[in-house]
Amino acid sequence: MKFTPCQDFCTYEGTHCEGCGRSHEEIAETKKLVKSLVEFIRTQQYDNSDDFLNAVCKSVRKKLTLADKPT
Repeated sequence: MKFTPCQDFCTYEGTHCEGCGRSHEEIAETKKLVKSLVEFIRTQQYDNSDDFLNAVCKSVRKKLTLADKPT
């Protein structure tokens, strides 16, 4: 499955948004993830949130790459 970002045309009827095609469940989980990251940044009082987010992104990419390697 390929990720489709929000198109700013959100719909709430049915099981999927007509704007981006993602399920409402996926959208809700993504919102929870983002909210959690924002709360963590605020709790830590980071002044350099971009650096933190870039480090998280790098870490996630590395873990995905390692998980995709055959053993």
